[in-house]
Amino acid sequence: MLTYLIRRLFAAAVMLVVIVLVVFSIFFLIPKWTGVDPATMYVGKASDAAALEGIRQKLGLDDPILVQLFEFFKAIFVGRDYTSAGSTTRCDAPCFGYSFKTEQAIWPVLTDRFPVTFGLAIGAAVIWLIIGLTAGVLSALRRGSIWDRASMTVALAGVSLPIYFTGLISLAIFSYGLGWVSNEYTPIEESFPDWFSGMILPWVTLAFLFGAMYARLTRATMLEVMGEDYIRTARAKGVREMVVIRKHAMRSTMTPIITLLGVDLGMLMGNAILTETTFSLPGLGQAVLKAIGERDLPVILGVTLITATAVVVANLVVDILYSVIDPRVRLA
Repeated sequence: MLTYLIRRLFAAAVMLVVIVLVVFSIFFLIPKWTGVDPATMYVGKASDAAALEGIRQKLGLDDPILVQLFEFFKAIFVGRDYTSAGSTTRCDAPCFGYSFKTEQAIWPVLTDRFPVTFGLAIGAAVIWLIIGLTAGVLSALRRGSIWDRASMTVALAGVSLPIYFTGLISLAIFSYGLGWVSNEYTPIEESFPDWFSGMILPWVTLAFLFGAMYARLTRATMLEVMGEDYIRTARAKGVREMVVIRKHAMRSTMTPIITLLGVDLGMLMGNAILTETTFSLPGLGQAVLKAIGERDLPVILGVTLITATAVVVANLVVDILYSVIDPRVRLA
């Protein structure tokens, strides 16, 4: 087991290095190779030659490619000084870049917004797992019943309806109309009740979409597992039905669910743009959307790296959970 964990940790570290190389190439090297001056992405195409030259000096865009890559890696661990025309701008480690549009380092921006997106993803995941797994298992055990048809119809609606539609409808009914919940975000350190009230609708709206997908996946997987030979053997040996479902069927059913959960949670770290925009949540999605509009390349780069890292970490956790749920992984 220890060897397995070390092997997975090493693979995750290698993957993170590859991700940094790929992201760096996309944001810094490809524009140069295609004839686009990266400096214009920082100060705009209408800037004069002096401003562009100043950005090139500060970012080291005229340095050899390997030097730029080394400085990029080094800045993550020890920080970086951006110097031009006698002025120096310090970016403390971990330095994922410096926004010369907002005059601030990227890392504090990411750490300020990350808890919002993290809270949104975790809260919604708890809800969609409870709803999705429950609906999927009951539908599989009562195949063809009214519950099965009704739950799968609702699940189809959840998958089909875009999140901005369900979000706006829920705001109109439960916030603006009935006034049951708040429509404003309050940091958790200021007031937990207000934070919780402001997060209920985003959680439920996001969980409605993902819970529908998990319900359909759980039902399909559960139906397949319940037809396996070891399930029939357990029943033939007189094992109680609840034990068969809980101990044998559910453990096999959870394998694809955990795989999908790891990917979804990782991707939500940077891709919850629609949910955060609909409910005005100051998370990573809002940050990257604003950065795209302002052509703020370092912010986009930072959110991309955070999202990629979250996906790698989530998949590492999934691999560890595999060894807990499925003994065959430990034996392999």
